[in-house]
Amino acid sequence: MAKDFLLEIGTEEIPAKFAPGVLQQLQEQAIAQLEDLRLDYTDLKVYTTPRRFAVLITGLAEKQADFTAEVKGPAVKAAYDAAGNPTKAAQGFARGQGVDPQELFVKELNGVPYVYAQKSEIGQATSELLAKFCLDLITGLHFPKPMRWADLEFRFARPIRWIVALFGTEVVPFEFVGLESGRTSRGHRTLGGSVTIESSAEYVGKMQKSFVMVDPQQRRQTILEQIHVLADRVGGEVEKDEDLLEEVTHIIEYPTALLGEVAKNYMHLPEPVITTPMKEHQRYFPVRNKEGKLLPYFVTVRNGDDYALEKVQAGNEKVLKARLEDAAFYYREDQKTSLVDLVEKLEKVTYHEKLGSVRQRVDRMCALAGAIAEQIGVAEEQKSLVKRAALLAKADLVTLMVYDFPELQGIMGADYARISGEKPEVCTGILEHYQPRFAGDALPESLAGRVVSIADKLDAIVGAFGIGIQPTGSQDPYALRRQAQGIVGILLEVGWNLALDQLLKAAYVNFTNQGIGLLALEDISGPLQDFFQQRLRFVLQEQGLRYDTIDAILVQGHDQITRAAKKAQVLADKRETPEFVPYSQAYIRCLNLSKKAQAQPLDTKVLVDPSEIALAAALEARKETLAVLLDQGEYEQAYNLAAELIPLIEDLFNAVMIMVEDEALKQARLALLTECAAILGCIGDLSLLA
Repeated sequence: MAKDFLLEIGTEEIPAKFAPGVLQQLQEQAIAQLEDLRLDYTDLKVYTTPRRFAVLITGLAEKQADFTAEVKGPAVKAAYDAAGNPTKAAQGFARGQGVDPQELFVKELNGVPYVYAQKSEIGQATSELLAKFCLDLITGLHFPKPMRWADLEFRFARPIRWIVALFGTEVVPFEFVGLESGRTSRGHRTLGGSVTIESSAEYVGKMQKSFVMVDPQQRRQTILEQIHVLADRVGGEVEKDEDLLEEVTHIIEYPTALLGEVAKNYMHLPEPVITTPMKEHQRYFPVRNKEGKLLPYFVTVRNGDDYALEKVQAGNEKVLKARLEDAAFYYREDQKTSLVDLVEKLEKVTYHEKLGSVRQRVDRMCALAGAIAEQIGVAEEQKSLVKRAALLAKADLVTLMVYDFPELQGIMGADYARISGEKPEVCTGILEHYQPRFAGDALPESLAGRVVSIADKLDAIVGAFGIGIQPTGSQDPYALRRQAQGIVGILLEVGWNLALDQLLKAAYVNFTNQGIGLLALEDISGPLQDFFQQRLRFVLQEQGLRYDTIDAILVQGHDQITRAAKKAQVLADKRETPEFVPYSQAYIRCLNLSKKAQAQPLDTKVLVDPSEIALAAALEARKETLAVLLDQGEYEQAYNLAAELIPLIEDLFNAVMIMVEDEALKQARLALLTECAAILGCIGDLSLLA
């Protein structure tokens, strides 16, 4: 008969950000181990709260499935000697499979005879396997920042304080980190106590009675329902914030939502000044009316029941009032100095000990923003607005507000710029230049925002590479990948044909002009180009392009990200057409033969056959037009023009031999094919296509 199985790992409070990853690990590892152990089950669920991880398996078989399989051994010629006796190879194989050498049999695989063993295992009782199953699950979990405790070498998210392991009603006995598994869990830290679990099947219900909702999906749904009811009570809606909702879900065990009020005398502050302390510091949900205007209310979630809820509400309101009082003071004080006057104070703020001050960084951003504006052909008036936005972009870092609420950088800069009388384009550029801040964030939409954002990120990337800081594996402490991804995203969004190599050099020169020593440009130029190519590769893969299509483009080296992406899309579309087959075959044949050519120009006077003379003339007639099309990024038209050569190339191969004895004629024909390969490869190295 099948039974339910429970493993609960009780800990000290675990950071909320660990929970989603651990849930996924538990699910995947438990399923994989059960498959390896040949254990059937009905359902498997994983749970987590701030003080526990748990796996609950329903309908777990009491016995492993029996196992029978044919295991391949050495080839017959190695397994038996001339007299037909088993060799040491056959004997060792038989011994390893637990069978007598006489029980080996022969089967052919791909025409070669091999010896095989019939391996059988009688399934063990599940109860004999579960202790190791539990230990493997616990030790197989990984965390972003694990910790040690006591004198143990073992690391875990937080110290383990109890372990529950039950198969049906029986304890699965094992010992780990000085703890013995049992049936005693712990309820809510203040509302519950010790909880004795008599059987795995009663786990969820019994923990609920002890004020612990072990299912994070149940907690999430309960929180959503409660906060929407409270917001509706004052005619509002809770603004959607999945990150905040997930965090709150994983920092409580028993949710009870409550409605609080915001003192109306703080409602004149900019909305982000009010909502940032709510969300980032207090984990409150702001409330808005149907039109999206912020209302003087918030909803928060208590980890507990509704006992003395009015006192909890008053305490939360008091905490928020103190935060908003600070914010109101900062807001008044910051306005006493215009934003442009704060720029010089950035000289006292270190950006990086090897890369100078933030003031120096602002100067580099201004120069780089100007270079970008030049490349895209911005009018002089717009260029001055862009450079103004770059000059003021970091000024709010020395304001009182941003010092205490760093999440508001850029937001307060835009607001203070507006108050200081800066033009709207400048204010928007300051606000948007940090975008995208994270994966999935909106890209800047204004000209100034886009240009300053690229300048900001490019300066950071070149500076980091210049002092030997490059992302390695999963390590990217300066978020350089995200910043490069942002640059690629902006360029593909707006289609600017920026010459990346020129901009990288310009960014590098900005550092040297300030006397900041970096690694030699030739040492970091290649890695920088590769770095951006990998970011482009990631974006194109996200768009659904095949890996070999991307390889065929990037292997040719592209200085302009937008051109490379456009060419990749053209190649992706063309390779799906029937006409592409003879095109790619002609390219590869020309390419392979051209590798035998000597490095010399085509001498058409040597050609004798009408087919090669016609092909040479067609090439000459299309060269100039093709060069113009490629220069303009018209890759589809270039491909269509090159495709006109395919019948002529096929005629050539049908009419003549390329590798003739006449050396001059052979080299002329090879040079002809070299030019054909160059033209046909106008949309990528097609030899890399699978």
